[in-house]
Amino acid sequence: MTTSTNLMRQRRFLPLFLTQLLNALNDNLYKNAMVLFVVYQVYDSPEMETLVSGVATALFVLPFVLFSATSGQLADMRDKTKIIRWIKFAEIIIMSVGAAGLLLAARGMQIESLAIPLMFLALFAMGVHSTFFGPIKYAILPQHLHKDEVLAGTGLVEAGTYVAILCGMILGGVMPIMASVIAVIAIALVGYMVCRWVPPAPAQTEETKVDWNPIRASKDLIAFSMGNLELRYSVLAISYFWAIAAILSVQFIPLAKNVLLADKQVAAVLLVAFSAGIAIGSVSINALLKGDISARYSAPSVIVLGVLLVAFYALCRLWNLTPAGELFTVSEFLAQPLALLLTANLLLIAVAGGMFVVPLYAFLTTRVDKSEASRSVAANNFVSSVFMVLGAGVASALGFLGIPLQEQLLLSLILCVFSAQLARKLHATEALRGPENP
Repeated sequence: MTTSTNLMRQRRFLPLFLTQLLNALNDNLYKNAMVLFVVYQVYDSPEMETLVSGVATALFVLPFVLFSATSGQLADMRDKTKIIRWIKFAEIIIMSVGAAGLLLAARGMQIESLAIPLMFLALFAMGVHSTFFGPIKYAILPQHLHKDEVLAGTGLVEAGTYVAILCGMILGGVMPIMASVIAVIAIALVGYMVCRWVPPAPAQTEETKVDWNPIRASKDLIAFSMGNLELRYSVLAISYFWAIAAILSVQFIPLAKNVLLADKQVAAVLLVAFSAGIAIGSVSINALLKGDISARYSAPSVIVLGVLLVAFYALCRLWNLTPAGELFTVSEFLAQPLALLLTANLLLIAVAGGMFVVPLYAFLTTRVDKSEASRSVAANNFVSSVFMVLGAGVASALGFLGIPLQEQLLLSLILCVFSAQLARKLHATEALRGPENP
């Protein structure tokens, strides 16, 4: 904890931390405001709501599949700080487009013909934005931090991301759309100003030509990530985890509305609990490991996550309550006998998830040379994104086919088993190699 506290006072970490925090805040404020508007005010069928939620998730993730290889090369071969500044400048333009869509929606003008397409366009563009920022926010840490600070820095970045997600989801759920229009542009402007304080991070290798062919570059990236055993196990374990997250995110808002019979503020409360849990798990694992980068707690964490998912499924099955009005408000929801247990269960699922994934991210940047750290993270982003698109697609298809939302939760259990097996293999490989060999 002392290391974490000290890092928050250092210019070599704090501006980057705030930049990525504002990035996640804006992403989720915008996405949540958009999805909640479409689910609660445009459509009125569980099948369409799940489909829209799935399309939104897939659109945001698709750029990671298309451009991760290029983003990793670019970040390794150029000054990372300069790239951050260009990325954050682009965010101002992207959010202006998204804000225009939200503004048209707020005024009830051309909602389906123009407002929703503009909002989805901005969402895709933010996915491109995050594709190029993602490798940098982790790969820059070994460049600016000491070896014994990397796990703490990774945990803080992950925790900060989820605190920002939490705040973005709250704001997206409670703010009027007109307020969201102003907020997404204002946050983009502040993010650009803050990023200018990030210290220089020059390339750690000779500057070479970037391969802009996404197919060829992606093939090379996959070969790179699968050639290193620890990197392979880390990437695949993280990818299965994010497939679980994608499935849950697609199901979450429709489940809150159609199974728990709760309004969008309740959905926001549950998302807050989930995000808070990830943040708690991300910081706690650093304290548990005492700065040591190790996967020894990852397999137990994801097994616990699977058990808690079964408990969450059971609670959803037991939820057979009827609201006084059309949907439960927050106060009405919290007054129900199972509400606190269900919320606590969700929070603990997220704590287990945070404890599982943070050490694996640290492996990505410490088990390769610093000159390859961005490509390592980009490889993970690419493979994870493929898994997330598949997960979101399967969840959307199941919803469209009329499979009950509660039953869809059980799909994640299979992925928990795969994640646990990979984490166990990673720990075995780590034990053979030894922590002293970076």
